Amino acid sequence: MMDKTSLEQALDQLDRAVAAVRLGVQDLVTSQGGAEAAGSIAHAASGGAIDPFVFRFAIFVLAIFVGYYVVWSVTPALHTPLMAVTNAISSVIVVGALLAVGIAASSLASGFGFVALVLVSVNIFGGFLVTQRMLAMYKKKDK
Repeated sequence: MMDKTSLEQALDQLDRAVAAVRLGVQDLVTSQGGAEAAGSIAHAASGGAIDPFVFRFAIFVLAIFVGYYVVWSVTPALHTPLMAVTNAISSVIVVGALLAVGIAASSLASGFGFVALVLVSVNIFGGFLVTQRMLAMYKKKDK
């Protein structure tokens, strides 16, 4: 059986964790950095047992699932605007790739930036090609 002092220590630790979670939830509600606040809540609630990389990786995996279900629940009539938004996101990646190529101090980073630039360019070109073909399906054919 646990003695009284170890039980009191466990209760004190639990009270501190509850207070940290309450403070974290209040911070989450009032701040704009939701992911960081959620990370601090998880860190406080677990006593620091959750690695920040694991927490961010879990958010990434959840975002993959949410994105998958959002894209597959889009009606066929809305696939063209969805492709246009995807192309716009890819164009933002081009900016990052250009920055990696231009500012990189090492040749490895410059090489990765160049590969990213080539792949994103292919993605954008293919996306606009698919969008153009999808729009051509909706045009009325001349007889």
